[in-house]
Amino acid sequence: MSSAPAEVGATWKPRYNPWLIAVSVTLAAFMEVLDTTIVNVALPHIAGSLSASNDEATWALTSYLVANGIVLTISGWLSDLFGRKRYFLICITMFTVFSFLCGTATSLGELIVFRLLQGFFGGGLQPNQQSIILDTFPPARRAAAFGVTAIATIVAPVLGPTLGGIITDQSTWRWIFFINIPVGILAVFLNAILVEDPPWVKNRKSRGLDYIGLSLITLGLGSLQIMMDRGTDDDWFGSPFIMLMALLAFLGIAGAIGWLLIAKKPIVNLDVFKDRNFTAGCAMIAAMGSILYASAVVIPQLAQQVLGYTATWAGLILSPGGIVVIVLIPLVGRLMTIVQTRFVVAAGFLVMGFALFFSSHLAPNIDFPTLVLMRSLQAAALAFLFVPISTTTYLSLPRELSGDGAALFSMVRNVSGSIGISVATSLVTERSQIRQSYLSEWASPFHQPYNALVDQYERALTATGHAAGSVHGMAVGKVYQDFQTQVAVLAYSDVFLFFSFVAFLAVPFCLLLSGKKAADGEGASHAD
Repeated sequence: MSSAPAEVGATWKPRYNPWLIAVSVTLAAFMEVLDTTIVNVALPHIAGSLSASNDEATWALTSYLVANGIVLTISGWLSDLFGRKRYFLICITMFTVFSFLCGTATSLGELIVFRLLQGFFGGGLQPNQQSIILDTFPPARRAAAFGVTAIATIVAPVLGPTLGGIITDQSTWRWIFFINIPVGILAVFLNAILVEDPPWVKNRKSRGLDYIGLSLITLGLGSLQIMMDRGTDDDWFGSPFIMLMALLAFLGIAGAIGWLLIAKKPIVNLDVFKDRNFTAGCAMIAAMGSILYASAVVIPQLAQQVLGYTATWAGLILSPGGIVVIVLIPLVGRLMTIVQTRFVVAAGFLVMGFALFFSSHLAPNIDFPTLVLMRSLQAAALAFLFVPISTTTYLSLPRELSGDGAALFSMVRNVSGSIGISVATSLVTERSQIRQSYLSEWASPFHQPYNALVDQYERALTATGHAAGSVHGMAVGKVYQDFQTQVAVLAYSDVFLFFSFVAFLAVPFCLLLSGKKAADGEGASHAD
């Protein structure tokens, strides 16, 4: 056999500057990741505008996550089927079209359908972004390239609630979708010009349609996403619906794994997990994803529901953390050339553990700068995680498996993020009940500090001109409000403490990653 194809593959270089390509593909991914969190703060506004309950409006988020999670997994197969560049451009175009349709929806039913289709096409953006960057940059330069992708993966979920809060407070929720239109048009234009498929991607043949694998993945991941997103509202396993979703998720995922291992032409190639770096990297990104998404939801929720912040100010707590990430990522890239990558990741989880432990020291009178500091420290830890994990994950993965690897890596991160959000919101509810049960023993007339606090409020109310006969009831009501605030603050403190343990537990597993430094990546090669 001629070695010409291998030589072409070995000498191929993109026609345009690789950094322009990295920015171009990241622009599309940033738009999609932003959309997973920007809608959260707008749900009450959407419910009111479309005459729906808050619970019903949540399906606008659930439908997106379900379609997105399914397509993330099979995006490698879809890239082979349509051609990677063509599929990427289709995804950007249709994501933009359905963003416009979401913004023009006149009923909740329309919005749910358009969000489902938006998630379907959005699911192909993150894996293709990573796959294109893997082929555009040589191994030695990937750490720096993944620093650009971190803007989409880490900064976008942080900025989403801020941007969503500003838009919904100052304008209308419809603009959280319309804002995608100019970004999408620019992304289509840039990627159509800059991105090209290398020879080994052009020559890759479609695996055909694996109906069984596709059906099982759809059933398993779709049911899992519904269970994760709806579990807290539906009382988890106290709900027959959630029990059904859990059963279907187990059967679908277990069946899909079994089938993909024996199928001749599987829709997703699980051979990627034979690579130790890839498997360990997926475990690390799962831990990071759960912490990233959980903390990005918990802090604005605490600020709005307990501390009385507006959506805009709740989002602004997160924004400085995004700036911290952008500043630190270049420094982390340099550090990776000096220190073994696995030690950088371990340091990141250690910093995250201590940052979350510090965040667990909440108080009802906590101020805005302290909340910003807590979030900024968490964000600083994230800067030490995403780029090193991503770089090591693909270090020794054969080139022909990069498409499936990028798809599964993105899927693991997003699913773990959904799990993290569900665990965090459930813990808030559970720990609130436990804390309330404990504190209620002291909130009674038989406890002297309680009586002293009631007396204090009575005197304050009397001094402001309230009738003497009504001040006792008003004072008791005020004490009850303080009691509920204290319960909620303690519950959120417990959630931060829980995730600090998750971060600390991840540290020893970092040793499973490769011991190479980023500069050693020049020696790594892909199989043709």
